[in-house]
Amino acid sequence: MKKALKIIGIILLLLVIALVAAPFIFRSSIEKAVKRSINENINATVEWEKLDLSLFKSFPDAALTISNFSVINKAPFEGDTLASGKTLKLDMGITQLFKKDNETIKVDALAFDDAFVNIKIDSLGNTNYDIAIKNDAPLTDEDESNNAFTFDLKKYDITNSRINYLDEATKTYLVLTDVNHEGNGDFSLDVSELDTKTTALVSFKIDSTEYLSKNRVALDAKFNIDLPNQKYTFLENEAKINELPLTFDGYVKVNETNNEVDITFKTPSSDFKNFLAIIPKEYAKNLDGVKTTGNFIVDGSIKGIVDETYIPKLDIKIRSDNASFKYPDLPKTVENISINTDIKNDTGIAEDTYVNINNLNFKIDNETFNASGSLKNLTGNMLVDLALRGTLNLANIEKVFPVKLEQQLSGIFKADLTTNFDMASVEKEQYQNIKTNGMASLTIFIYNDVAFKNPIKVSNADIKMANETITLNQLNATSGQTDIAASGNIQNLVPFLMSKQDLKGRFNIKSNTFNINDFMASETEANSVKTSEGNTNETKLTSKKEAIKIPDFLDTTLDFQANKIIYGDIELNNAKGTITIANEKASLKNVTSSVFGGNIALDGNVSTQGNTPTFGMVLDLNKIDIEQSFQKMDLLQFLAPVAKALQGNLNTKIELKGNLTDDLTPVLTSLAGDAFAQLLTVKVDPEKTPLLSQLSQNLSFLNLDKVNLDNLSTKLTFNNGAIQVAPFDFNVKGIKVTASGTHSLDKSINYNVKMDVPAKYMGSSVTNLLAKLDPKDAENMMVALPIGLKGTMTNPKINIDTKSAVTTLTQKLVEKQKQELTNKGTDILKDLIGGNATTKDSTKANTTPTTTQQQTTTAIKNVLGGILGGKKKKQDTTKSGGN
Repeated sequence: MKKALKIIGIILLLLVIALVAAPFIFRSSIEKAVKRSINENINATVEWEKLDLSLFKSFPDAALTISNFSVINKAPFEGDTLASGKTLKLDMGITQLFKKDNETIKVDALAFDDAFVNIKIDSLGNTNYDIAIKNDAPLTDEDESNNAFTFDLKKYDITNSRINYLDEATKTYLVLTDVNHEGNGDFSLDVSELDTKTTALVSFKIDSTEYLSKNRVALDAKFNIDLPNQKYTFLENEAKINELPLTFDGYVKVNETNNEVDITFKTPSSDFKNFLAIIPKEYAKNLDGVKTTGNFIVDGSIKGIVDETYIPKLDIKIRSDNASFKYPDLPKTVENISINTDIKNDTGIAEDTYVNINNLNFKIDNETFNASGSLKNLTGNMLVDLALRGTLNLANIEKVFPVKLEQQLSGIFKADLTTNFDMASVEKEQYQNIKTNGMASLTIFIYNDVAFKNPIKVSNADIKMANETITLNQLNATSGQTDIAASGNIQNLVPFLMSKQDLKGRFNIKSNTFNINDFMASETEANSVKTSEGNTNETKLTSKKEAIKIPDFLDTTLDFQANKIIYGDIELNNAKGTITIANEKASLKNVTSSVFGGNIALDGNVSTQGNTPTFGMVLDLNKIDIEQSFQKMDLLQFLAPVAKALQGNLNTKIELKGNLTDDLTPVLTSLAGDAFAQLLTVKVDPEKTPLLSQLSQNLSFLNLDKVNLDNLSTKLTFNNGAIQVAPFDFNVKGIKVTASGTHSLDKSINYNVKMDVPAKYMGSSVTNLLAKLDPKDAENMMVALPIGLKGTMTNPKINIDTKSAVTTLTQKLVEKQKQELTNKGTDILKDLIGGNATTKDSTKANTTPTTTQQQTTTAIKNVLGGILGGKKKKQDTTKSGGN
């Protein structure tokens, strides 16, 4: 007995060893068989990261697991991913591991996890899933038996997967996400039953029309599988679209050249809750406790052939009569609900599919709203024919339905209109083909949005439509201090509403007060702020301004007139002009206004299209008050900081461009351009600026109270935060001053000033020099005094170059003396040359020449000596005369 147990133990040990070792023994042969099968049968690049074989995961079957696999298309879909996934698991009998290379391996179960299947059909009808290698030679029995794998499946699973379907020819898009599907059956039998369970999120769109958007779909169904005839028939089943239950009957049959469909479906009950169940849960919430009356029925059939030319014929009826619903936690009821809609296709041609909205009616309180019409040619150039009539209180939307809107709505919307158009005309902006007639109005409308600082209150908006002409008869609105009255014409209201095109039109806008600050939004955010003690638990509320953006949906021209426009603390009066808005850019033309006691004219543009707002403008300011303008406009303070000490009026024309902050004020360091400025009737208060104050203290003779800046003009050029001021002249009590230089945004200055100063103001340094002049000449003698101004406006460094002035004065005096002596010498020489020619007295003629000649000779020698070297020359001359 012991010997038998020992033998059994040894056998079991050998079996365990075999089971553990088998994957390593047979994995290479299995992997080789897989690769051989792929290369022989598939025209695509197939790769995987790892292939494992286990005899324990699916015991008694062997489990082949392929990790991180991909199937990449070759031409004509070069580089596209047909399929990929995290894992692909195949279960097969252990005996399959011992098959020879030319023998078939049978697979019992198949499982995909985290897979992606991407099916494409291009505009030429090519399909990316047609990757089987084609062989024109007819298959023989031997060929058919040489396949590396056959699938005698009894079970398959797809978990956490995604399936994309795109048909470029019909512009049909189907996306299944969060796909979980399992099937149990026996595919080894010719006829069998397949039991399936499926859940997924479905999105479905044809062209630009979206019919389903992540709607939850579930299907538990049994099928009769007839493999020889490729026919799949519904047995027991129940499907749900969101929470709408449907049951199906019929079959799908795969023929040699087409597919055949014959399916009918209906709601198993007629409760109106079935209608609410269509709405996604995130909007409809929980239907428990909802009271409903009336019925809701969906009854349809899909029958016909599916091939390159045809789709199945459709006949789907959606009906409800005298229904109502009320949510338990909401105050109001929706009553008198009637729905009569048909979805049909009578020909099997996709373009002939149409929707008839025979009637859609509901009532809230005593207000009834009704819609009717049709949508035809859904897959081509869709034709729209709609009529809207009735009244809707927008505030009731949240009172009857548990939907949380992005912004709270209120107001009364009334409509009585019809519209008829095709989508091609909408997209091509062929407005003459859009026939719209009737009226629509909105009253007591309040719009709240974080993009605006204050609610927008529309007391009345009235639109009249007559074919392609749409007239805004009246719009009256307020927001904060701002009031607006508008009228005008809208070119494309239907395209704006239907296909999200830009709103185009021209409007006249009038306002008593337009406060731009009303449209500067700010939101308070709670941020964790680290204190100086290192405590990060404190929470501080900070205010963060959002960027002002020009609406991207506007393509309009506004002719405006405002009695008062408020921007920051600047107030413009009697403003008017034209603003053209397109592509997030506002262009201003012929804008005029009164401001700072004068007038302003402006042409320019502002763009918020990029990450950084930009602007460009030509600004003409006429007779504005300097003190007011420089207090309230940072731009002017930057251009001429010294002007804060001026009192009077100013003319200036500024051309510049640059970047803007999020609240649309200029970024001074980005400015580029130039300006021309002219001062009118100006006084100076040096105490208002340290520069002028220190200059006055350093130059006692400089009386800035006597400065004359009338009609002073200069040109300024600015770039990257630096201002270059061209030379300009002014007068301070008879002193001519010439100044030029640069200053910067950091208030640094570098100016050169030249003053033509009376020499007598130079003090003792020039007293001796002036003493050599005639008193009258000394009084009128002027000297150029250079002054350098550096440092900053608040802490200037003043360099008065007295030495240079004295040197200049000395040179002037020497030149003057030379000129005077030269003139005097010339006169003496003239007298000497003339002799006694003019003397009539003979006695004098004999004696005077000798004395005069000696005096003249001495004088000339003295002058020349003074010019050529003073005493030394004089001594030499004396010695010469002595000899």
